[in-house]
Amino acid sequence: MDKIDELLTRGVANIIPSRDELEKVLKSGKKLNIYLGIDPTATKIHLGHAVLLRKLQQFVELGHRVTFLIGDFTALIGDTSDKDSERPVLTYEQIQENFQTYKSQAEKILDFSKITVRHNSEWLKKLNFEEILKLTRHFSLNDFISRELIKKRLAEGKSVSLPEVLYPVMQGYDSYFMDTDLQIGGTDQTFNMQAGRTLQKDLRNKESFIMSNPFLTGTDGRKMSKSWGNAIWLDDSPNDMYGKVMSIKDDLIQEYFVLGTSLSMSNIQSSMSNQNPMDQKKSLAFQVVSELHNETKAKSAQEYFESTFQQKIIPSNIQEFELTKTSSILVALVDTGLAKSGAESRRLIRQNGVRINGETMNLESYEPKSGDVISVGSRKFIKLK
Repeated sequence: MDKIDELLTRGVANIIPSRDELEKVLKSGKKLNIYLGIDPTATKIHLGHAVLLRKLQQFVELGHRVTFLIGDFTALIGDTSDKDSERPVLTYEQIQENFQTYKSQAEKILDFSKITVRHNSEWLKKLNFEEILKLTRHFSLNDFISRELIKKRLAEGKSVSLPEVLYPVMQGYDSYFMDTDLQIGGTDQTFNMQAGRTLQKDLRNKESFIMSNPFLTGTDGRKMSKSWGNAIWLDDSPNDMYGKVMSIKDDLIQEYFVLGTSLSMSNIQSSMSNQNPMDQKKSLAFQVVSELHNETKAKSAQEYFESTFQQKIIPSNIQEFELTKTSSILVALVDTGLAKSGAESRRLIRQNGVRINGETMNLESYEPKSGDVISVGSRKFIKLK
């Protein structure tokens, strides 16, 4: 598989108007204007977000003109493409504060020395009302309200604000203003990216492309999300990162290799065919930590995991917690901060995520005692005293 073939297949959900047309352009040697836009509505990047960053870096390595667009203006509205309610409105100060950590995290994957960084406030703030009205004439309200989540919100009587309706128009103008040949984004961004194609076609009579990328599944099998606590963050410590990867289900190993690493497809196939699931996950965890930290830290994280969890050696420098009159492990998990609620305690226990003195704990009625070491997952330890 050559670089262009891998570029067009690995971690790609769809290409519009078609893969064949984009492949033809890429193999012609033409250098494309490509961009990925992010709205800095949060402060951290997880391994799922990194799927897009890896794809962008592939284009960088092929010599294309790549722009990393900070949606500081669009973030004032907030995109609700993957949300069932309006996003909270952010101030410019909050947006700038959120972005401060973005670059330091993204630099683990992207070579910013070869990328142009821009802010869409550069042009969106300058549009007057007449210009905005002219842009909206290229779109239909029917198309917007036919989107599944929007239809669901309207059917439930929830609010859909007018600024939300304008969000795709603004994102489309980003693409038009930068004269984009190719937009990269998650599958949830397809509608918004189509707006860019529309403006390029209508105003410039230019055919442009969309590449949508799939989401990386979270460690618990659901979509990777901060609110579900199933994300692997790019700024996680090596031990945490390694342990989280080791916690995924066996049927996610190949997906994580393909979407969560830059390892060649031939090496991935070798790892998947020549190792058992435990060793596959070790290879995967080592690769992820090596890429986002370094090989030395990956080796240390692997040694820590093997000694602590496979050999059940409990770390000596763990935090101690004063035992109260707690009579249930469910309450103890919440009291010690290992779980946020009783419901989360039950979920962790039922998923075999809780250990007492190194042994899997699956009895909700267990009564903790002084000297017990309680661990949750592969990273959190508390010793009762």
